Amino acid sequence: MNKMLTLREAVARDIHDGMAVAMGCALESLIPFAAGYEIIRQKKKDLTLIAPISDIQFDQIIGAGCVKKVVASWVGNVAAGLGHNFRRAMEEGIPGRLEIEEHSNFTLALGLKAAAMGLPFLPTRTARGSDFAHEHHYAEINCPFTREKLLAVRAIQPDVAILHVQRADSEGNAHAWGNFGVLREAAFAAKKVVLTCDEIVDHEMILSDPNRTVVPGFLVSSVVHLPFGSHPSPTQGYARRDDDFYFEYHKESRTREGFESWLKKWVLGVKDHSEYLTLLGSERLKNLTPGGNLFSPSVSFNF
Repeated sequence: MNKMLTLREAVARDIHDGMAVAMGCALESLIPFAAGYEIIRQKKKDLTLIAPISDIQFDQIIGAGCVKKVVASWVGNVAAGLGHNFRRAMEEGIPGRLEIEEHSNFTLALGLKAAAMGLPFLPTRTARGSDFAHEHHYAEINCPFTREKLLAVRAIQPDVAILHVQRADSEGNAHAWGNFGVLREAAFAAKKVVLTCDEIVDHEMILSDPNRTVVPGFLVSSVVHLPFGSHPSPTQGYARRDDDFYFEYHKESRTREGFESWLKKWVLGVKDHSEYLTLLGSERLKNLTPGGNLFSPSVSFNF
């Protein structure tokens, strides 16, 4: 099976209505925004979105009417606070009502880790005193060895994880660096992975630094070459965070009409990621491209 696809092809083939989709799993960096925009363009419906902190990506997809349920610890705008579409959905049912499965960052990581390990749950000492510890995805248990009371966190298995990384080969063996969040746990928990990346490299490049291979190719269904595919979030070494974009979105999405205007301009008004970058403009992209180099020390792999 050919794994190298366009973003449109990958979303059409691997993302279907009603799926549970993990995305934005590296917290505030490596968020696959371009893939989220394509999900909106293709009008996917009744999705369950999974991530600890999705920044504005979940808010956008919720506002576009694609979401039935959110499994997360927080939804909003890291730079500005509220996610206006999320709030409208919860308070007014606009554009639709949402089901929420509430987690802390840590319990969501445990749920993904449990699925990645093929386990039905993992135990923890945290969250027992919280309000959401009584939800159906948690259960109090006794340690079989010490009889200590623990909280079991039910496994979270996405149908697909959409992940953005710095580079990958054509088979999906992926190098990533910087903050991982739960990127690796999501990759191994999901039934399949859609990978977007800033650079496609030869397999020899992957082999040259095997410890940097965060996602092995056998997990990956589709590979999409997508420079600036995480914009406006950062990809360390390839793209800076576009702070202005976050503040502009926060201001424009304050009203439903404002969000619809934003959506028409940035998502529905462009046919693909290439047109989106053209809309951003070459000067803005140049300013978002890191200058110089900050290499890690070289290592020897000789025995």
